[in-house]
Amino acid sequence: MSTPDEGPEKGSTVRVMFALLLPLFAALMSVSSIMVALPAIEDGLGAGSSDLQWVLTGYTLAFGVGMVPAGRAGDLWGRRRIFLAGVIVFGLSSLAAALSPTPLMLNILRVVMGLGASMLVPQIIGMIQRLFTGSARGRAYGLMSTAIGLAVAVGPLVGGGLIDLAGGEHAWRMVFLVNIPVVAAGLVFAMLWLPTPHDTDAEKSPGVGGLARLDPIGALLLTVAIVLMMLPFIQFPSLFGAGLAAVGLGLMVLWVHWEKRLGDRDPQAPMVNLKLFALPSYTWNTAVLVLYFTGMPGIWAVVSIYIQQGLGHGALLAGVVTLPSAAMVVLLAAQVGQRVERYGPRLLMLGSISAAASMLMLAAAGWLMDTSYGSLWWVALALGVNGFSQALIIPSAQTMSMQDVPEQMAGAAGGVAQSAQRLFTSMGLAVVTATYFLFQAQEDHQAGVLASSLTIFAMMLLSVIAAIGAARRARRA
Repeated sequence: MSTPDEGPEKGSTVRVMFALLLPLFAALMSVSSIMVALPAIEDGLGAGSSDLQWVLTGYTLAFGVGMVPAGRAGDLWGRRRIFLAGVIVFGLSSLAAALSPTPLMLNILRVVMGLGASMLVPQIIGMIQRLFTGSARGRAYGLMSTAIGLAVAVGPLVGGGLIDLAGGEHAWRMVFLVNIPVVAAGLVFAMLWLPTPHDTDAEKSPGVGGLARLDPIGALLLTVAIVLMMLPFIQFPSLFGAGLAAVGLGLMVLWVHWEKRLGDRDPQAPMVNLKLFALPSYTWNTAVLVLYFTGMPGIWAVVSIYIQQGLGHGALLAGVVTLPSAAMVVLLAAQVGQRVERYGPRLLMLGSISAAASMLMLAAAGWLMDTSYGSLWWVALALGVNGFSQALIIPSAQTMSMQDVPEQMAGAAGGVAQSAQRLFTSMGLAVVTATYFLFQAQEDHQAGVLASSLTIFAMMLLSVIAAIGAARRARRA
């Protein structure tokens, strides 16, 4: 079995969750706060559009690539120690990124930041699976969803406020420096409050030791496959990129065969036990999360650029517009988590429909900007509905996806789900921002908002279909 962590009796539930979620908050705020900093990075470092896309997607790509092996490592060698290592890597790379002299150096360090962040999330999911059961687990995932939603929603506000306050060509550096005190506090609290593992109970696989237990061949195949599948969306939108994606897809198929072969010989040997995907609750609810995160993160980048460059407002106002979304997440996510056990499928359906509706509202808000009825209040309202959908979807789908997963597979299961989310987030960011930039080049920002919103609306319709599938499977269970 996996390295067990002692239960919450060693520290209060609130303290344990706070220690887990503070670094997570910083890691996810780095996804959204950077979006309001893009114009400042462009001016301060002379970054081009390709550099800016790498600033966005390089972090997310590394975040996704690292989570499956990190989740497996936590299951094998102790989630607490992998979590602490991730906090340190993320904090140090944030400091280095703030000091970057060139766009290339910034993008390299953003990748390192993403790898540090990838070490955190699977351990949080694994520890929640071990330390909590029943409605308490739902509450824990609700708190996790609150941290995720709050980080995504207030990131633009925090980043915009710091940039406007600092001013000048180096103002964007504050977006990275703000991580340092948050991460430092998180590291201290994690060392004090996280339950310590019984290291003597570490998982043993017969005849397999050291790094071989991490399934290095499987880790390499999966990493290269994800990178090759991502590159066309970031750097090579051409026939060459399509070829890279095809090779990546082939390597993904090879990875599946490798993991199956390893699992047939020894169920403990593969990095990911493919029996996970035989669990309908895991597969359907993970699909909802993946589809949701394919579209939604891109809208924060579009709204931020539109308000600053399309309407000529400051970074702070671009952040203020996101407050209704943050408020909905803070008010609802934890409450939703407590009710997942009873109403989960209904909450998931309502959230998915609301997500699609919010994009239609945003498209309408963009269209109205050319009329006398145009106002940023309409944008804020649409984002508020988006926050409502997020508060319903994330805790519901996260809790239901893990309800049938064995504890010893929890880290790897969380890593797979989160990796898929980050992979599709990167793809979605690339597609949505490219759509907006296409119209921005023609100086038609309103059309860019309209087209981007409708693109995400189409993605959310797929999320609704997946939510229907998850609800039907839940009724049969």
